Amino acid sequence: MSETETPTERSMRMRLASHKSWAGTPDRSARTAAARKASHHTRFLKAARELHPDATDEQITAVAESLRSAHYTELALRSAKARRLKAATRDTSAAAA
Repeated sequence: MSETETPTERSMRMRLASHKSWAGTPDRSARTAAARKASHHTRFLKAARELHPDATDEQITAVAESLRSAHYTELALRSAKARRLKAATRDTSAAAA
């Protein structure tokens, strides 16, 4: 990597490396198996089973979906709050200038 490499050049270099890597991967499914096994979906199913150990598979799936929805709603709430606080800080700074 060059000391004078721009962010755009770095991004392009990394993209090129990624494409070459995937081109040389004969079994894409095997390459991504560990990530799929550790997916968020698995985490929510595990949590649902811990909350309701005697539930049916259908009930576990419904609970896991609710847990997933709650998780992403919480992330959205945190994001909205962070954006609001950032905008308030920006507005305060602009008013002071």
